[in-house]
Amino acid sequence: MTRILLVRHAENNYTQTGKLAGWIKGVHLNDVGRLQATTLADNLAIYPIQYIYSSPLVRALETARPIAAAKNLNVLKCTQIGEVRYGQWQGKSLRMLRRRKLWNQIQNVPSLSSFPDGESIRYAQSRAVGAVETIVDKHSKSCVALVSHADVIKMILAHYMGLALDLYQRIVVDTASISELYISYDGVKVIRINQTTKVSVK
Repeated sequence: MTRILLVRHAENNYTQTGKLAGWIKGVHLNDVGRLQATTLADNLAIYPIQYIYSSPLVRALETARPIAAAKNLNVLKCTQIGEVRYGQWQGKSLRMLRRRKLWNQIQNVPSLSSFPDGESIRYAQSRAVGAVETIVDKHSKSCVALVSHADVIKMILAHYMGLALDLYQRIVVDTASISELYISYDGVKVIRINQTTKVSVK
């Protein structure tokens, strides 16, 4: 059995203001996010994490590094669990995007949806689940943390919960949250989804 901890990156100015950061370079954690990352490392200290994989995006790496430091581990970059390629939607505000005709399709029939000049939601799920499967095969009987992004984690959870891709938007994954899976040859158990710890900046 492999224990998978799915960790969403901590807060940054894009999540705070409701914008899609996508693959924009240099999106760092803000003050709240840095505190969240430290709190995550403290909360995960009791878990026997042996490997840490992260999206190559800086906000994910900045979330993963305190966890790795507490465990004296290296962060392993994994492009397959990187953010969805939002194409023309990258950098735009969700408030503005909700006015577009494509918004309703993405929310209600994501299995048939692609982002303009980006990737399809079905492909994003396929690559992310493929990464999990590869990690499970490589690290059987281990506890592995994967630091990724909200949509990607929701797609992974939907797959292992047996939900149709069209329902993945019903899952909530907040910044600095932890979701957990047990995966073995005998099946899958979803242990928790979106566990968060509140932090406050003085």
